[in-house]
Amino acid sequence: MARFNASHRRLIIGLGETGLSCARYFSRHRLWRKRFALLDSRLDPPLLATFKKEFPHVPLYLGPFDPQLLEQAKELIVSPGIDLNEPVIANTIAKTGIRPIGDIELFAQKARAPIIAITGTNAKGTVTTLFGDMIHASQRTAKVGGNIGKPALDLLKGAKPSFYVLEISSFQLQTTYSLQAKIATILNISPDHLDRHKTLENYTQTKQRIYQRCKTAVWNQDDPNTHPHNQFKPKQILSFGLKMVKPNSEKFGLQLSNKKIYLAKGNKRLIPVDKLFIKGKHNWANALAALTIGEAIQLPLASMLEALCQFKGLTHRCQWIKEEKGVTWYNDSKATNVGATMAALQGLGPATRGKIVLIAGGLGKGANFNLLKHSVKTHVKTAILIGQDAPLLKTALEHDTLTQDARDLAHAVSLAQQAASPGDAVLLSPACASMDMFKNYEERGNVFAQLVRGEP
Repeated sequence: MARFNASHRRLIIGLGETGLSCARYFSRHRLWRKRFALLDSRLDPPLLATFKKEFPHVPLYLGPFDPQLLEQAKELIVSPGIDLNEPVIANTIAKTGIRPIGDIELFAQKARAPIIAITGTNAKGTVTTLFGDMIHASQRTAKVGGNIGKPALDLLKGAKPSFYVLEISSFQLQTTYSLQAKIATILNISPDHLDRHKTLENYTQTKQRIYQRCKTAVWNQDDPNTHPHNQFKPKQILSFGLKMVKPNSEKFGLQLSNKKIYLAKGNKRLIPVDKLFIKGKHNWANALAALTIGEAIQLPLASMLEALCQFKGLTHRCQWIKEEKGVTWYNDSKATNVGATMAALQGLGPATRGKIVLIAGGLGKGANFNLLKHSVKTHVKTAILIGQDAPLLKTALEHDTLTQDARDLAHAVSLAQQAASPGDAVLLSPACASMDMFKNYEERGNVFAQLVRGEP
């Protein structure tokens, strides 16, 4: 590999999907060879072979970060998986005054179409995907990605779309400054990633960055932390929420008629919620958020409802696996934080004839599991606990429901089969990250689904 020198103005930190997309972006713009280098603290990152094949002449540094290397760079492009508080990075920023940027910042500088920017602790992937479907159903074009699916910079290739629809994480927002979204939304905020953000206040402030320079802000009436802070002054502020909508209102909300709940717009009932494939109150809110965003860019209501009625949700997000002997099994492995599991319990609980058998546990990331107590007490008959932080979950929940310890996920599924009765639901919703037992939440969810289906 070539050596780093003053002509390597750009230093990409982190060889994951994002870091690789940044390298490809620079390559497409003739900014490579001596113009950038890449480093990763791991000796064998997963995409190492791919990077070496595509960029054999680009300097690559593996292992502990070298302070001298960082201080020589004129630009730091930091992947979202890299903590800006990592000592070498933090010291470099303090010493040089350099402002780290990320892939969303690079994207924002070059985007050629209006951006719909979506964040939130939970459901941002669901709403991003659903809203992309609504745009396509309206005979317009959308390129969808960011923190879900394709990396943002990959969306810049090819024909210009009608809209870019981006899921953006808090880590990506930390290194974004130029984003000027046509519409920006924070769907919800609950404690997450406090191992990096340290406090809920810091986390909220970071999420709020999505509203910088946006034209229209869309916030959740049921979560005051999602309302734009005073320093942000969007031209228009819209909202959605699970309130019963007033007949003279033009807002989206809920209506109750003949003991049925409907999604509604003012006095117009749109669709009964039991006709949606995506179940639970949290998904009603997701649908209302997407409809509110769509109306703001004048998508036809009929097209949006068509897409909504066909939308079956995301894999690993309250995904129906099977029903057997009166017991329904759901895979919510993407619930890697407490707020996501609360949403799943509060959404599925009222829709379940019996009770929920919850499988939870993994890496808690400093989460406060006491926040689960009310939802667990209300909806859960048994909590089966797995993973590194199972003892912390047990301490938080043992006074509110029966708890059982499982050796691994296979043992947990076996215990759940014994605990569940006809009318109950078994829900894998870990409230934790997966890396203590699995490569990622996708692998955890796939293993769970295979175990439930009895597949080898």
